[in-house]
Order: sequence, then structure tokens, then C-alpha cells
Amino acid sequence: MVFSKTKTYGRHWRSRMMGLGLILIALALLLWNEHRAIDYATALQKQGPAVLDLGDQGRPSAGQYGSLTRVSGLPKIIDAPHDKEFGVRADSPLLVRHVEMFQWREITVGGETHYELDWVDRPVDAARFAKPAGHANPGAFPIQGRQFEAGEVRLGNFRLSTPIIRAFPGRMTVPPDEQHLPANFAATFQRAGDYLVTSGKPEHPRLGDLRVSWEAVPLQSMTVLARIDGELLAPGEAQGTNPGFEVQVGERTLRDVLPALPEAPTAVMTLRVLAGLLASFGVLFLAAGSRVKGDPLFALGVGAVVVTATGGLLWVTHDAMASSVWALMAVLGAGLAIWRMQQRPASGGH
Repeated sequence: MVFSKTKTYGRHWRSRMMGLGLILIALALLLWNEHRAIDYATALQKQGPAVLDLGDQGRPSAGQYGSLTRVSGLPKIIDAPHDKEFGVRADSPLLVRHVEMFQWREITVGGETHYELDWVDRPVDAARFAKPAGHANPGAFPIQGRQFEAGEVRLGNFRLSTPIIRAFPGRMTVPPDEQHLPANFAATFQRAGDYLVTSGKPEHPRLGDLRVSWEAVPLQSMTVLARIDGELLAPGEAQGTNPGFEVQVGERTLRDVLPALPEAPTAVMTLRVLAGLLASFGVLFLAAGSRVKGDPLFALGVGAVVVTATGGLLWVTHDAMASSVWALMAVLGAGLAIWRMQQRPASGGH
């Protein structure tokens, strides 16, 4: 009988030592994991305002105002840009009209100056030429180049502000449609390839002839980093050459857009759950020989208390909100463990 008790005691002692070892491993894992998360959060704070990584699924919500966010996806054109004077429209965030005039240009090479007629997108002041005689230019353009933004462009679930739309890279030619030309321009212009020209013979333009063309930003997948202003993405605070926002072509990660951003630790939540499970198994082994032996819910509750209370202490000086969440989980775990202890005597009486 004494031998049986000694054997049972030895078995329980080994079980408890194993349980204690599992709890210590769980705490060591938690300490390592939380130090990674805390270091990352500290590094983010040094970068400036918090950056939300919303991708293409994020929606405007309370508490986001003023935060920087990364939003990606294919822009949606709600109201396409339209050059009403020429009847040109493009399914694009931005439409640009270019106007050129056939004018004299002064070219100096190797100390020798000569003059040639060419298309130039601004008035050339011939009075500044070394030899202005015989090289006079018409002067101001009767038609100006212009830029037309879409009435509304959305990326994900956000509207884009005008400065961001204007920063979209890439250009594609938009051919004119003679059928949509107003009557006054139809009598003046004719199509020559992707241009409208006033030349009677487009292959032989004359001094003062105009050439009009259009370009648009291609509709393609984009990534924008900007400040949240309600449902609008707008530039943040400009600093030096930084306009306060970033625009890149394609689906870019937050690290692509902000290379200086610290790399986020991986599997943080998975390791927290693993630490909790290890601690719970440790409690199961520690409870050998007690009235709560073999009770997985009791072990889960106590394991949660051990892990979440430790996590809350680690975060208390870094993030009060995070620490309070840990504390809440510890209270729930304690409640589960107490409830199971209260149930055991009743179940033991059957």
C-alpha cells in the first residue's frame, strides 16, 4: 500500500515537473514574441503618423481621420474627363490637351546660329533672336493647352483628391474624333494621324499652323499612400521634396511604398495562441492528482490567465490600449477557471 502511494506520488511529481516546464516554455515564447511586436510598434512611432494598410478592401470608418493609408486596386472613373471644346473624352483619371504652333526656332551649335521651322508647344519670342529679321513668329496661341480631371475617381472605397489624380504616371495617346468636332473647329481643323491640324497640307505645314493632340493616363492598377480625410484620400503634410503622398503603378506592398518602414514580425498572433496552448497543457499536467485533474476548460482558463496577464504587463508601458485588451482576456480566463472549479464538486458527487 505504501509502495502504491509512493509510486502514485512519483508519477504526479513527474507530471507536475513536465507541466511546469511547458509553462516556462510558453512564457519564454511569449516574451520573445511580444518583444518583437513591441520593437516594431516603437519603430513605427518613430516613423511618424500611424500607417493603415487597407489595400483594396478598406472602407472609411470612424477613428481613421488624419491617418496615412495604403490603398491599391484599379481606379474607378465615375465622371470621365471631357474636352468639350473639341468633343474629346477618355475613360481615364486625367486627359491632357497639347497645343503646338509651327514656329521659327533659333539653334546655336559650335558657335554657329541657324533657324528652322518646327512644332513648339509655347510661343517663341523672335525678338530675342540674334537675327530676328525674316524669322518673326505669330505670338500668342489662339487655343491653349489644358488639363481635364475626371469629376470623380475612386480607388477601393475612397475618392481621390485632385493633386493625387494629377500625379498618376504614364501617358497614352487619345486620337481625336472628327465627328464630334464643333462646327467652328470642323471648318478649321482636319485630322492628320493622331493630331488635328490647321494645315491645308498636313505634310507641309506653314508658319503659324496649329497642331492639337491629346494624352490620357492609362487605366491601370495603382497603389496610393495618402492621408484619410473622411472618404477622401488627400495629401498629407508636405516636407521638402515629399508632396505628402505617394503614387505607384501596380499592386505594391507597404514596404514597397515606404522602404524605410521597419519590417513587421511574422506570425505574431499564431505564436500567442501557441503560447496559450502550451501553458494550458502545462496546467493539465500540474493539476494531476487534484480535483480539477483532466479538466481541459479549467486548464484553458488558467493557461489564458498566465499568458495574457504576462502579455499585459509587457505592454503596459508601451500601449495602454493593448495592455487593457490583454487584461480583459486574463479576466475572462480567470472567470472560466473559477466556474470550472465550482462545477467540479457538483460533478464529483454523481
